Amino acid sequence: MTHFRSIAAKLTFGLVFTFLFLFSGHLCAQGTGNAANGKTLFQANCTSCHAMEKEILGPALMGAVERWPDKKMLHNWIQHNPGVIAAKYPYAMGVVEKYKSKGAMTDFNGTLKSQDVDDIIAYIGSYVPPVAGTNPVQPGQPEGDNTLLFGILTLVLAIITFVLLQVNANLKKLADDKSGVPAEEPVSFWKNKAYIAFGTVIIFLVGGYYTVMGAIGLGRTQHFQPKQPIFYSHKVHAGVNQVNCMYCHIGTYQGKQATIPSVNICMNCHMAIKEYNGTAKLYTAEGEEVNGTAEIQKLYSYAGYTAGQTWDATKAKPIEWVRIHNLPDHVYFNHSQHVVAGKVQCQTCHGEITKMDEVYQFAPLSMGWCINCHRTTKVHFTDNSFYSIYEKFQDKIKNHAMDSVTVENIGGTECQKCHY
Repeated sequence: MTHFRSIAAKLTFGLVFTFLFLFSGHLCAQGTGNAANGKTLFQANCTSCHAMEKEILGPALMGAVERWPDKKMLHNWIQHNPGVIAAKYPYAMGVVEKYKSKGAMTDFNGTLKSQDVDDIIAYIGSYVPPVAGTNPVQPGQPEGDNTLLFGILTLVLAIITFVLLQVNANLKKLADDKSGVPAEEPVSFWKNKAYIAFGTVIIFLVGGYYTVMGAIGLGRTQHFQPKQPIFYSHKVHAGVNQVNCMYCHIGTYQGKQATIPSVNICMNCHMAIKEYNGTAKLYTAEGEEVNGTAEIQKLYSYAGYTAGQTWDATKAKPIEWVRIHNLPDHVYFNHSQHVVAGKVQCQTCHGEITKMDEVYQFAPLSMGWCINCHRTTKVHFTDNSFYSIYEKFQDKIKNHAMDSVTVENIGGTECQKCHY
């Protein structure tokens, strides 16, 4: 009996040790940075000056983690670059010298936490250039999320635990029989009240979790990517040809809605551009090649042109675009306030729009996501007449009592800001 119990004890110890090892590994992995969260932070704080594959105001960041000799100094550089400059770290001084004509890097001290910086570094380090013919981010596939993997491991370990408990019960019965100790017949697995209670609790917790998460996600359309009447590539227009976003979305500077361009705005350019002659091929999200010239001819049809390029006003009709970004009726959002006063870049909310052939909803647009942005985003407070009424903060900045003002400081997290 002692021998059997020793075997069962060793198996149980091995199971517990394995579980603790995997769990601690998961915690360690979390400590190194979450790339998915880092991407959100990168879009909110870095895209106005940086891109991954090309220089803007600062260097291209793809491969930056490998380029920095000291990873701790890279962390300090992102969070509080004046401290690194004061220490005259050689690599940092080289970056400053190269890009000094384009302005100093923003100091995120007090805005980004240490874990936030780790997440951004994890995203930069894990970035892989998109493959031609595919979207940069596949809808529904968040980067760096190992939830499913750890869920499967937990299930496997739970099954092993139950099996070992059953083996332990059978070994105890064999040992008692050999010692002549009368023993009761073991209760079947499906009749054991302890197992039934445990299974009920697990089902309740898992079911409750998915019910709550499903309820929280009601009405959200992150990664929504509908088929449009015409295949319109932002990558070609805003990316390759550098068409300014405000040329088409004229309401961005002036009102609440960015507005969808009318057919007339499209025809301003396409009266002269009747064929697609781009060197890069066009692909749908499913990887199917698109005939760009045929899509331009669809535009002509909507504008009222017949096959012979004869215009007939009676045949002109608006393009029935499928709306992608849509907030609930009880939420107030004003594009002009964010773009003109706040100087928020389009990529902050819409993702790397200049790399999208087919647009999808990049951000969750949830209340938590908006509030987090308001808490971390610094307001362009100086030389901005929109904020001249905030004399208290203006004085504090002049007296160096504050180095920056966030949206939260000026009431950006109050309920009435978005709900009234």
